[in-house]
Amino acid sequence: MLHLLFSSSSSPSCCFCADLTLATIDVAHPQQRQPFSPLFQTSKWLLLSKKPLFYKFHPSHPAVAHPRVQQKHSLLRVRAVVSGAEERIEKPGLQLNVPGCETLPPIWQPKRVVLVRHGQSTWNEIGRIQGSSNFAVLTAKGESQAETSRQMLLSDSFDLCFHSPLARAKRTAEIIWGFRKNAMIPIEDLREIDLYSFQGLMKNEGKQLYGEAYRTWQKDAANFSIDGHYPVRELWERAQKCWSTILCSEGRSILVVAHNAVNQALVATAAGLGPEYFRQLLQSNCGVSVLDFTPRSSGEGLPFVCLDRLNQTPSPPIAGEQAGGRKTRSRILLICHGATESNIQKKFATQEEPMNMLGIIQSTKTAELLLDVAVGAVFCSPQPCALETASAIVKVQEAADCLGADCVPRSVELIQMDELKDMSWGAWRGKLKEEVAPLDRWEDYLQHEDVAGAENFLSLWERAGKAWQNLLKYIDVLESQGEEKTLVVVGHEIVHVAMLGHCLGLSQAFFGSFRLDSGSLSVIDFPDGSTQRGVIRCLNYTAHLGRWAVPVTCASLADEKF
Repeated sequence: MLHLLFSSSSSPSCCFCADLTLATIDVAHPQQRQPFSPLFQTSKWLLLSKKPLFYKFHPSHPAVAHPRVQQKHSLLRVRAVVSGAEERIEKPGLQLNVPGCETLPPIWQPKRVVLVRHGQSTWNEIGRIQGSSNFAVLTAKGESQAETSRQMLLSDSFDLCFHSPLARAKRTAEIIWGFRKNAMIPIEDLREIDLYSFQGLMKNEGKQLYGEAYRTWQKDAANFSIDGHYPVRELWERAQKCWSTILCSEGRSILVVAHNAVNQALVATAAGLGPEYFRQLLQSNCGVSVLDFTPRSSGEGLPFVCLDRLNQTPSPPIAGEQAGGRKTRSRILLICHGATESNIQKKFATQEEPMNMLGIIQSTKTAELLLDVAVGAVFCSPQPCALETASAIVKVQEAADCLGADCVPRSVELIQMDELKDMSWGAWRGKLKEEVAPLDRWEDYLQHEDVAGAENFLSLWERAGKAWQNLLKYIDVLESQGEEKTLVVVGHEIVHVAMLGHCLGLSQAFFGSFRLDSGSLSVIDFPDGSTQRGVIRCLNYTAHLGRWAVPVTCASLADEKF
C-alpha cells in the first residue's frame, strides 16, 4: 500500500490522499525547465477507479501535459488497483471525502455537447425545493424560455438528444428538439440532485426544520449531509457516469437537457473540477452551455476539453441580481475588445493594432448593453483596440441622463492597467494560429516552449494574477464604503482567460480550457464579497451583438471538423 498526499499550489489549504496498490508506474519525464515534484502540487482533482486501468493526474502539470510528450514519451501514467481509495479535500474546519470516479473516456473524433437547463417550473416559481422529485411541470414562462432556446439552437443539426427523465426537463427537451427525426434518449443519471428529506420543502421551511444542515447546504454544499447521504458528492459521481454514456455515443453534435445542479456537475467534471466548485458555474433556467471535446493527436489520454460558453440565457446576463440563489454584492464584467483585422484573419496580433469597423460596431453594441448598469469604473489595457472599446463604454455611461437611462449624469473613471496588456507574441506576431504549432494546441505549446522574442507564458500568468488581485482590492474598497458596484474590465482574450483561472483558483494547466470571442461579455458575481471566490454567471456572451453575434453552436475548432 502506498499513501499519497498531494497539495495544490493555487490552494495550499486543499490536499488529496489515496491509498493505492500499484501495479506499474510509467513516467514520462522529458527535458523540462521545472522540477518533477511540482506535478503533485498542481493536481486539483485526482480521478481514480476500482478498475486496473491507466489514469493520469488531472489536470496534469504543464511539464507532462504537453501533447508532444504524449506522442513521443507517453503521458505520465499510473496503472493502479485502488484499495479503499478516497479523496479528502481539507479546508479550515471541514473535511470532504469523495469516492473514486472514472475519468472521461477516450474519443476518436471531435464532439460538441450543448447543455441546457429546463425552463422555469412551477416549483421554481414558488421557491419550493425540487431535487430529483417529479411533481413540478413547466410554467407558461418556462415554456416560453424553452421556445427561445429552441430558436437559439435552430440551426444546429444535432445527432442525438439525451435528457433527464423528470417531466420539467423532458418537456423542455421536446420543445427544443422540435421536429427532428431521431428519438430522444432518457438517462436516469441526468436527474436532478437527490436532496432526500429536503425535497418538497419551501426554502424557509428548510431553514426552520434543518437549521445548521440548511446553512451547510447554502454555504458549503460539498460537505452537506442529509439522511446519511452527501448529495453533491453523489452528484459528481453520477455526472462522471453520464459522460461515459454521452461521449461514447455515435453522435458528434449532442444536445443534453437536464437541471441546474447536474449541469453544473457535468461542466465541472468535464473540466476536472471537484465538488467544491458547486454553485460557482451558474446554470439559469434554459441557460445554454457548450463544451468542445477534442481527441489528442496521440490517440491516448483524456480528450482536450474547452468550455466554449457558459449559461447563455434568453435574457441578458447583466439583468440577474442573484448568483447561486444569493444576492450579488459586487460584479466584474470581463469584456473582450472589439474585433481587429488579426481577429478576423485568426492571426496573432501586433501590439498597437486598432479596431476595424466590425470592432467599432461591437464596442458600440456593448456600450449600449451596459447603459442600464451603474458602472463604478472601467479598467482597460492601454493598447488601442482595448482603449477604444473602453472609451466607447465610458462615453455612453456618462451620457446616461441624456439617453433616459438615469436621472442624473454619471461620472465613470477610466483606468489604464499595464497588467492587462496583450501578450507580446514575438516571432508569432502576424502568423496564423493554425500554423505555429501543428502538433499541438498553441495554448498548450506556450506552457512548455518559449517563442522567440515573445513574453514567457509564466510571466503572462503571473501578471494576469496581479491584475485580478488589483481588481479585487478595488472592489474591497468600494464595499468598505458601503457601495456595491460593477467594474468593467476591457482587455484581450488571453489575459481574460488567465484571470478566469485565477478567479476560480486554478493552475496554469487549465489555460486553453475557456474560449472567449472578440466583443464578448463574461460576468463574475461576488455574493459573499470580494474576499471569496467569484461565481461565473456567464462566459463568452455575444447575443448583444445582434447580427454580428457568434452563434451558440458555432464550432470553435476548424469548421470541417463539425
